Amino acid sequence: MKKIIVILIMLLMVIPLNVFATVNQDNLSLLENAKSGILVEASTGEILYEKNKDEKVSIASLTKMAAQIIILENIENGNLKWDEIITASSNAASMGGTQIWLTAGEKISVEDLFKGMSMASANDATVALAERIAGTESAFVKLMNDKVKELGLKNTVFKNSTGLDEEGHYSTAYDLSVIARELLNHDEILRFSSVYEDYIRKDTPNKFWLVNTNKLVRFYEGADGLKTGFTDAAGYTMAVTAKRDDMRLIAIVLGEDVSKTRNDETTELLDYGFNNYKVNLVKAKGETVKKVKVDKGSIDEVDIITENDILILNKKSDATINYDTKIIVNDIELPIKKGTIVGKIEVLYNDEVVKTDNLVAGNDVKKINYFKYLFNNLKDIVNCSFFN
Repeated sequence: MKKIIVILIMLLMVIPLNVFATVNQDNLSLLENAKSGILVEASTGEILYEKNKDEKVSIASLTKMAAQIIILENIENGNLKWDEIITASSNAASMGGTQIWLTAGEKISVEDLFKGMSMASANDATVALAERIAGTESAFVKLMNDKVKELGLKNTVFKNSTGLDEEGHYSTAYDLSVIARELLNHDEILRFSSVYEDYIRKDTPNKFWLVNTNKLVRFYEGADGLKTGFTDAAGYTMAVTAKRDDMRLIAIVLGEDVSKTRNDETTELLDYGFNNYKVNLVKAKGETVKKVKVDKGSIDEVDIITENDILILNKKSDATINYDTKIIVNDIELPIKKGTIVGKIEVLYNDEVVKTDNLVAGNDVKKINYFKYLFNNLKDIVNCSFFN
C-alpha cells in the first residue's frame, strides 16, 4: 500500500509539470513591464498575443504611422512627388521634440522630409509634409482621423500629426496594429523604415546624418520597420515589423519605462511568434487558378488569378495540414480591365471555409464589335476547312 501511495505521489508531481509546460507555451508572461501591447500576423491579422489591447493610452510618435499612410496615398495618386521641393514654414520649423532642424523658408525635398520622419521621427518634417498636403496641420489631422474611421477603428483620436502630448490624443495597441497593417500595404514604407543610417541634404553644406530610432532593424533578424516613440505621457513606445520566410509579424508595445526594456520585450514578443507559428502558402499572388472563355472579346479567354498571397496561419507544433480550395467566378462582362475583381477563392479544411479572398482578371479584354466578331468566326471556319 505504501508503495502505491509513493507511486501516486510521484505521478502527481510529474504530470502537472508536463501539462503546465504545454499550457504555458500559450500563456507566457510577456510584456510584463508594458502598459499594453499586441502581436499579430500581418497577412491574416490574427492575434498571437495581447495585453490590454483595447486600453486607450498616449502613443507618442506611433501617431506618425497614420500620417505616413496619408502621405504615401498622396504619392501614389500623383498629388505629391518624391523630388518635389517644399518650403518649410515657420510653424513647421518651430516644432519641438525630435527634429531635422528645419529653418523657416528652407527648401527641402519630399524624400528627405519623409526620410527624416521615418528614420528620425522628426516632428518638423512631419508638419512640413502635412502642411503641403492639406494646407494646415489641423486639416491634415482631420484626414488622419477620417482614415482611422475608414479602417473601422473606434478607439483612436488624433489631435496632432506628430504624437506630441496633447489632451484627448490616444489610441490602443489593437488599433495601432490595424494602422500598421494598412501602412504595410504601401510598399514604399519599407524603403525608408528598414534603413539603419543615411543622410539628408546630401549635396548641401548642411548634410545631416540620420540614425534609425528603431535599433531592431539592425539587430533583429528580419526586422524592417516601423516606428518608435517617446513622450512623458506615453513613455517608450514601439511598432516593429519583421519577416521570416513567408510570415510577417507586427508587434506593438506601449508604455515602457525605458527604451532598453521596450526593445527587449518587443524582441521577446517577436521571438514567441516566430518560434511557435508559421504560415502555409496555399496560393501565390498572381497565380492563375482558372481560365474562362469569353465571347466577342479581343482574346478568347481571360486568366483568373489570385489578388494576394493566400496564407493560412498554423502553430508549428501542428501536423501538416492539407487545404482544399473552391473557385467561384462571376459572369464576365466585357470590356474588363486587368485587376478587376471577378470572383473569390475559398480555402477549406474539413469542408469548412477557413479563409476567403478575391480573384481578379489577369488580362485586359476589350469587347469587339459584331462585324469583327463575325470576321473572326469566318476566318476560323476557313482555316479549319483549309487544313482539313
